[in-house]
Amino acid sequence: MIRVAVADDQPLFCAGLQMVIESQHDLDFVGTAADGHQAIELARTARPDVMLMDIRMPGMDGIAATHAIRSTSSSDSPRIVVLTTFDRDEAVAAALRAGADGFLLKDSTPDFILAAVRTVYEGHSVIAPKATSELFRALARRRPEAIDPLTMREKEVFLLAARGLSNGEIGTTAFISEATVKSHIRSILAKLALSSRVQLVAFAYENGLVR
Repeated sequence: MIRVAVADDQPLFCAGLQMVIESQHDLDFVGTAADGHQAIELARTARPDVMLMDIRMPGMDGIAATHAIRSTSSSDSPRIVVLTTFDRDEAVAAALRAGADGFLLKDSTPDFILAAVRTVYEGHSVIAPKATSELFRALARRRPEAIDPLTMREKEVFLLAARGLSNGEIGTTAFISEATVKSHIRSILAKLALSSRVQLVAFAYENGLVR
C-alpha cells in the first residue's frame, strides 16, 4: 500500500482527493493538513510515502513546508508533489528547488493525479502537462552550461521541445507564432550541432535538463 497524505487549506478539495485515493486498492489515505506547519507534523507522525502539497496555504506555505520536510535527515521523508491553481505561478519553480518531486495543476484529472502518486512513489518526477515558461526558465538556470549558446527565448523553446511539445503547442505556451518556433528550432539545432528533434530530446536528457 502506498500511504498518501494531502496538505491543502480547502476542505472540499481535500475531501475530493480523499475519496479518489480511498477508491484505489493500492493506496492508503493517511490524513490531511491545512497549512505548512500541520503538513510538517503530518509528515512526521503519519509517515506518508507521498504527500500532495498545495503551494498557497495560510501561515507557512507549501514551499517552506516542502523545504522543511525534504531537508530533514530522515530517510523515510515523503515524496512531495506540489499543487497549484495557476500554471504560471512562479512559486512552482521555487517549490521544485525546495525539493518537490514534481507539480500538478489542481484541475488535473483524477486519473492523472493517481498516476502521479504512483510515479513519484517509484522514484520518478512528474510535471503537469501545462508546463510553464517560468518553470522551464528556472530549469535552464539550474544547469545552464549545456545550452549557454542559446538565447533566453531559444532556451525556453528548447526545453518545451525536449518535453515533446509540437510546434503549435510551443507557440501557444510561449506566445509566439508557429513560424517563429520553427525558426528557433533551426537555430537551436545549428548552435548545439544537432541534426534532429530526436537528438534534441536525447541531448536534454543527457545533460539533466529534463527527467
